[in-house]
Amino acid sequence: MIMEMLLLLLPATAWTEAMVYPNQQEGDYIVKNFEFRSGELLPELRLHYTTLGTPHRDKDGRITNAVLMLHGTTGTGKNFLAAGIADELFGPGQLLDASRYYLILPDGLGRGGSSKPSDGMRSGFPHYGYNDVVAAQYLLITKGLGVDHLRLVMGTSMGGMQTWMWGEQYPEMMDALMPIASQPAQISGRNMLWRRIIIEAIRNDAGWDGGNYKVPPKQWIYTAPLLNLMLESAVHLQTEGPTRQEANAYYDKLVDSFRKIDANDCFYWLESSWDYNPEPDLGKIRAHLVAVNFADDMINPAELNSMDKLVAKIPRGRFVLVPAGNQTIGHQTLTRASVWKSYLAELLRASE
Repeated sequence: MIMEMLLLLLPATAWTEAMVYPNQQEGDYIVKNFEFRSGELLPELRLHYTTLGTPHRDKDGRITNAVLMLHGTTGTGKNFLAAGIADELFGPGQLLDASRYYLILPDGLGRGGSSKPSDGMRSGFPHYGYNDVVAAQYLLITKGLGVDHLRLVMGTSMGGMQTWMWGEQYPEMMDALMPIASQPAQISGRNMLWRRIIIEAIRNDAGWDGGNYKVPPKQWIYTAPLLNLMLESAVHLQTEGPTRQEANAYYDKLVDSFRKIDANDCFYWLESSWDYNPEPDLGKIRAHLVAVNFADDMINPAELNSMDKLVAKIPRGRFVLVPAGNQTIGHQTLTRASVWKSYLAELLRASE
């Protein structure tokens, strides 16, 4: 049995105060006795979230202007408050104007302010998959925030992957779907290999101790910059390290940044895609959908030529491949809404 309660909304953080969006708030939603698909049980699951704007209700009291935005593997909901996205989308008169829409930015299970291994359970934390993350998001949206219809579900990278899942699992709940920098197929090939390399670097670190370490393991972080090789385009990496000396300095900077990440959390992040495979159920998606990928994205390589065939299974689906250019930086082009917001505008018009 699952029991839920909504904690009192918290005042805006320092990050939030700098951004100045209407009615910006943070909160925690607590789910009692959350059961994972593995059968594991968490007595108390905390789901942290940020909201911008105010819910608008119809004559029956139903919220009509909610937008759900889902972040990537290593991020939190606040990633969407970065200038490259928020300054392009959330301001007055912009596509997702926070004075018109009720924007919901959750921290996914295992990340940010939501329950995660580093909170204390370490390797005893339930081994969640993407289906568990989506199920928790659904409880937050429906039970916690009282939303039963979404104007839009939009996600980037892992959030894009979960956007496909939302469309399949709750096909009547939203008007529009926009998965960015993702593919609706199980993780395989190069995408699986780079994940496995980092997972095994953690698992085989001398300080790992099966995930029950008291002192953070230190060796795996020297392999972790492989993630950046996958996220950034070759052109962008060349600008970061145009000489041998500068490239080495950039590597050292990346390694240092991973010292701040808990090894258990990272291990779980990368392993949690184990149950991701939306391909068989793509035909269940009923909402208008525009999927956007980038030609220089190594995580979702355009040369596989799979996306057109996959999106063709969706009655109202469309796929856009953004060509490589001066404004694209590989997978991380997802952080530059100026590159892809015209497709969002198209989607919002089509799904009115």
